[in-house]
Amino acid sequence: MELTLNAVTLAVDDLATSKKFYADGLGCTINQDTSAFVSFDVGEGTAALSMYPRRALAHDAGVDPRGDGFDGITLNCFVDSDAGVDDVLERAERAGGSIVRPAERGQWGGYFGYLGDPDGHLWKIVSTA
Repeated sequence: MELTLNAVTLAVDDLATSKKFYADGLGCTINQDTSAFVSFDVGEGTAALSMYPRRALAHDAGVDPRGDGFDGITLNCFVDSDAGVDDVLERAERAGGSIVRPAERGQWGGYFGYLGDPDGHLWKIVSTA
């Protein structure tokens, strides 16, 4: 069997706030929206991005919902220009996200920045130019 990543599901504290952030801030298309679950299409050829309320997802996984600190995971978004990095960070911040690390040149020559969504999930926005 070949491993396939079909969806990434995030635990969120406020479904409406997170839905607004991902739809308005990052431009994701909503493809399923219920009172307890939202799923986004984040681009052709990529896994779906979905979210559940934190307690419901923790219950589903059989773990304590009070976990805190760094999750040990970042989500990555590649854009085609340095200006695209700045644009994504600015739109995300206006939609309720926070700039965790402002965009800068990396030691490896690329351009990137980090943002946190309303629940603190980290996104690295990177220019492929």
